[in-house]
Amino acid sequence: MPTSSVTTIKINSGLKARLDLLKVHPRETYNDVVSRLADMASDDETLSSSTLERIEKAVADLKAGRYVTAEEIDRELGL
Repeated sequence: MPTSSVTTIKINSGLKARLDLLKVHPRETYNDVVSRLADMASDDETLSSSTLERIEKAVADLKAGRYVTAEEIDRELGL
């Protein structure tokens, strides 16, 4: 993608490390990483009504204590 101008931004080392983890390959530029993130953030896809219903049910189950911890599953499976 041709750019008409370049600018410098200041980010802290923690954010830089997070951006490094998001790289698709080690030589990917930060510009590409940030561009991909911006595209994802502006994506106008919404969750389907069935997905929203399942999320609401899951939240209700959690609030009601209807869940099994990972430790419980490990014990059950003998891990």
